[in-house]
Amino acid sequence: QVQLVESGGGLVQAGGSLRLSCVLSGSIFGIYTMGWYRQAPGKQRELVASISRTSVTNYADSVKGRFTISRDNAKNTVYLQMNSLKPEDTGVYYCNAVLGRATTWGQGTQVTVSS
Repeated sequence: QVQLVESGGGLVQAGGSLRLSCVLSGSIFGIYTMGWYRQAPGKQRELVASISRTSVTNYADSVKGRFTISRDNAKNTVYLQMNSLKPEDTGVYYCNAVLGRATTWGQGTQVTVSS
C-alpha cells in the first residue's frame, strides 16, 4: 500500500523560505508523477507544482519563480522549496502520487506565513 508522509511545514515571516519534503513508501517511487497541492481556509485545494517521472515540472502561475519542485528517486522523496513566501501562501500543503488513475494523498503539513 502506497503511503506518503509530508514534513517541513511551519510558521515563517513573509519573505522567508521553507522546504517541504514528502516520502513515499510501499511502492517504486520513480514510476509516479508527484505533486504538491495546497488548501487555504475556505478555499478549494489547488495545484502548486508537479513533477513527472522524467522530471518535467509544472507550476501554478502564483508560485512561478518562487517555488521549486524536485525529486530524489534514491530517497523516495519529493521536495518543494518555497522562497519569497507571501501571506497568501498560507495553507495546508498536501503531497500526492499519481499512477494512471490511482492517486494517493499524504496527510498534509501546515504552512503559515505571517505579514
